[in-house]
Formats: sequence, C-alpha cells, structure tokens
Amino acid sequence: MTLKELFAPFGLEAPPFPVRGLTLDSRRVEEGYVFVAVPGVPLPHRKPLDGHDFIEEALRRGAIAVVGERPLALPVPYLRVEDGRKALAALSARFHGHPERALPLLGVTGSKGKSTTSALLHHLLERGGIPSALLSTVGLRLGEEERAPIGHFTTPEAPEVYGFLREALDRGLKAAVLEVSSHALALKRVEGLSYRVGVFVSFYPDDHLDLHGTPEAYFLAKALLVERSGLAVLNARLPHLEAFKARPHLLFGEGGEVRGEGLKETPEGLRFRLETPWGGGEAFLPLLGAYNLENALAASAAALAFGVGLGAVLEGLSSFKGVRGRMEVVQRAPFRVVIDFAHTGKSLEEALKTLRKTTKGRLLLVVGAAGERDPNRRRDIGRVAARFADKTFFTEEDHRTEPLEAILEALARSAREEGGVFELVPDRKEAIFRAIREARPGDTVLLAGKGHESTLERGLLALPWDERKVALEALGADQDALEADP
Repeated sequence: MTLKELFAPFGLEAPPFPVRGLTLDSRRVEEGYVFVAVPGVPLPHRKPLDGHDFIEEALRRGAIAVVGERPLALPVPYLRVEDGRKALAALSARFHGHPERALPLLGVTGSKGKSTTSALLHHLLERGGIPSALLSTVGLRLGEEERAPIGHFTTPEAPEVYGFLREALDRGLKAAVLEVSSHALALKRVEGLSYRVGVFVSFYPDDHLDLHGTPEAYFLAKALLVERSGLAVLNARLPHLEAFKARPHLLFGEGGEVRGEGLKETPEGLRFRLETPWGGGEAFLPLLGAYNLENALAASAAALAFGVGLGAVLEGLSSFKGVRGRMEVVQRAPFRVVIDFAHTGKSLEEALKTLRKTTKGRLLLVVGAAGERDPNRRRDIGRVAARFADKTFFTEEDHRTEPLEAILEALARSAREEGGVFELVPDRKEAIFRAIREARPGDTVLLAGKGHESTLERGLLALPWDERKVALEALGADQDALEADP
C-alpha cells in the first residue's frame, strides 16, 4: 500500500511512497514506516510518556510520515487527528486490507480466566473441525502452529492485531479467538473489531484501578466487548447482568443455560456433567482448580454457539493439555512444583486454596509484585501469602523503573501484619532455588506471578526468562545435592 492510498480516507493528499509498516513505538520504526504519536498512559509513580516527544527519533530511523494530535510542521507528510490511538487502529485495518471483515472473531474478556478460556475455546474449535487462530497472553496459534506472544501485553497494539488477523486469513483459517484485555479495549488496540461471539468470563472490581480509576470504569471497559458482539456468552454471576439481557446472549454457570453439575475435584482434574441447550453429557477436564469449571463452561458455550457439536466439545474438554504457566505441574513427587500466573491477591488466593486441598505437607510460595502497576496489589499479595502459605519467598516480578526494595518492603509489611513467615530474596532465580532446596516430600512449591512470560523486566531492561527452565534447573541442583549428601 502507498502512503497516498493509506491517507486517502483522512482527506490528506500524500505522495505514493510505499508503506512498509506502522507503529506507535519510535524504537520500532524502520525505513518506510508511518509513525503514530499518541499520548502515554498515566501511571501512579511517574508522568506518562508522549509519542510526540519521539517524532525526531522516528524521523531519524526512516519514518516517511507522521500521525499526531498536535499542530506541527514536519519535513514529511503529517496527518493531524483528534485521537491518535483510534487513528492507529483505523490505519492498521486499512493497511492490512480489513481482514476482520472476512474472518469470524470470537473475543474473550474477564478479570480472571481469559487465557485458559481462550486457549480452551481455540482447542474446541480445532477439535470441531474449524481451523482457527489464537491471539492470547500465553502465545499465538495459527491452526496447530505455535508462536511466542507479541510483546508483554495480553492484547498487543493495533498494528500487530490486524497483522495477525491478516496472516490467519491468508492461511485459510476459518475463525480467530482473541483474548481481549480491558487495557486493549480502553486504549483502542482492538478498535474497529466486532465479534461473532463475545465471552465475558468473570469480573473482580478491585483489579486494574491504576488505569481505569474506578470499578465502574473498569467494568464499562470490559462491557465494550459485549456491545460489539453478535452473541454475548456471559457468566451468570456478572454484576449489571440485566443491562446485557436486551442483547442476544447465553448464560453459563449456576442458573444459566450452560451448566456444570455434580463437580468432583480429583488429582487428575475436574469431572462434571455438562448441561446445555444442545444436550448434555459426562465431561472431564484435566486441569486443577474448581474455578476452571467456569472457564470450561464459557469455552463450551461459545464453541457450541459457533457450531461445534456436543460430542466434539466433550472430547475436546478431555483432551485439553492445559495452558503453559497456568497451574502447570513441573514435578509431582517427591514434592510438587507448580507454576501459575497468579499475580493479584484474588488469583493467588484461589491458587493457594486449590493446591492446599491436595498438599499433604507444607505449601511454599515464591511470589513478587509488579512495578508500575496498582500499588494495592502489593498489600493484597502480602496478606494472601501470609494467610494461605506456610512460608513465602518474596522476590522480584518485573519491578521495571520502581525500586525493587520498596516493593519488597510493601509485601513484607502486609505479610508481617498477618503474622506470616517469609524471607526477602530480591533475585528471582535465587528465590526459586531456595524454595525448592527447602521443600520436602509431600510439600508443594508454588511459583507465582510470572507463568508463561518470557522476559523479566528490571529497570528499562527486559531480560530473557523461562520460569519452567529455572525450576527444572533448581530441581536438578537439589537432586545433585541430595545424592552428594553423605
């Protein structure tokens, strides 16, 4: 596409230079790119960055045009818009040929359970004979091909979203499942997309208030997905449910049309009877945690509504291999080691309660709290760790530009108030080694907060990270130590 064609709908006459890409990150600009300058996101501990301050850098790197919100005179074509983020989404859709118009989309949002529900829904579509794409926190899938996630966000920026949909369509896939965060909805990363089926898994009002400000604003951001969906698949326990009932909808959970009855938790997974408007049957999901029942019901309801048969859904539930970094069991005996993404007080509490049911010995925890995020998380995580773990190793978790010492002290203060047993171990690898070295037969070690993530953010650096690899290294070192002990 040429710059002339790209800018034509905006009424700006531009030369027919070939456009190679779009970005709002000046560091990613290459020759032939269009740079879109957008105001940054306010954070509690610092002033937001502003893309307009990085226009000179973008030009040095080869930008052939700039889009922004300020009146500027530049040596390249400049498109002034009222809303840079909205313009970025519209330009991305046009640049990639509007793949969303030809590819049916299924969107999944919620405070907790988005990644598991999205991955399970993709699996059910595939088992039902519908070749599908998946864009989620944990990673990408194009049919059966797996790829690493794009960046550090649940939902990447608009150029990456539309580019992914373009590739999925070009490969002949018949649907795409998108995990859609409240950040993505509020910051217009998915602007212009509508969904054949939209799933609202859960809502916890005390999350992401650093961005949204109030629980009401947080809920309204999530609700945008429902408003843009042909059919809404809704948790029957959602607040403000009556506001959605005028739209085509399907409820799951207690009191809904799609239910799980007679739930039995086993060390291997969940057994229940699935009841739906399409019929019922005995179901097995090989995941730990009763809370995964809601994720299974949400994914099953969406798949059935999209046209997957009941038999394929039941088979798909039983063959699901889980999600990397979500209650992922690294070792079962002599002590258990589990990796989970739990990074808020609520999700950590659910993870610890789940593991307590099948832990004969102690429950050891490695956890931190992210920098540049809601400071209330630190208080909640510290309290939950003290109440539900026998011992906690507080450590780093993407402290970014905030002082790690201050984050650890906030965690320690909350744990101390609850009478918890803990150590402060700033280096995450060392914390994991210490916890595994201390574990004995019958114990469970939970490594919480990082899950699937492939980087560890220290200051302005994003260092390579693999939680599973570190855990296996620690387990190997622990075994070597035991064998060497006379």
